Amino acid sequence: MDWYIKSFQELTNEDLYAILKLRVDIFVVEQECAYPELDDYDQQGIHYFLKDNNEIVSNVRILPRNTIFEEPSIGRVAVAESYRGRGYASEMMQKAVELVSHQWDESIIKIEAQEHLKYFYSELGFRQVSEPYLDDGIRHVDMIWKRN
Repeated sequence: MDWYIKSFQELTNEDLYAILKLRVDIFVVEQECAYPELDDYDQQGIHYFLKDNNEIVSNVRILPRNTIFEEPSIGRVAVAESYRGRGYASEMMQKAVELVSHQWDESIIKIEAQEHLKYFYSELGFRQVSEPYLDDGIRHVDMIWKRN
């Protein structure tokens, strides 16, 4: 298995399709949430993903400051169901935080976390900064990571 970091322009057609399929399979189908997955931010983002042979099994989207938020953000955290429980989400988030903090030299990262994943993100250093709210029918909280 190999990790990849690519801008939107560097993604192959096959990789882009696989990333979008993984996200739709999880966020739209599995979570039964009808929302605009194609939100016009992918083109500005960095896509960090894990491939097992030619299958993308894990993906995250990293956006620079002043796209969705004033701060850089990490979102669309997705791990294929058959690959969950192996630590890939945690490893992928650590790599994403490292990219933003070291390569981009940013000291703050903002995420919109599904509320039931608050503990997962807090273990990575994120702290809740909002009250829970509904986003596309799913309870979320805003969380911030700050470099020490």
